[in-house]
Amino acid sequence: MCLAVPGKLIEIISAPGASRLGRVDFDGIIKTADLSLLPDVHVGDYLVVHAGFAIAEISADEALATLALLAELAEFGEEP
Repeated sequence: MCLAVPGKLIEIISAPGASRLGRVDFDGIIKTADLSLLPDVHVGDYLVVHAGFAIAEISADEALATLALLAELAEFGEEP
């Protein structure tokens, strides 16, 4: 099973002749994502990233609510 996770775009990386890439912050874990499917995103936007590709832009409220649910799920699986 695959999971798309929201993250905050913190930097756009442009290189001549290459795909438009961005550095995305997933609650302190920084990963590079391909932004070619979302040409109008900007630094500070929240994105849903799946398999290395930003596939949707979402509101900050929606992203933070999703991240809170994921954190709650992680706590559920921990030993007491």
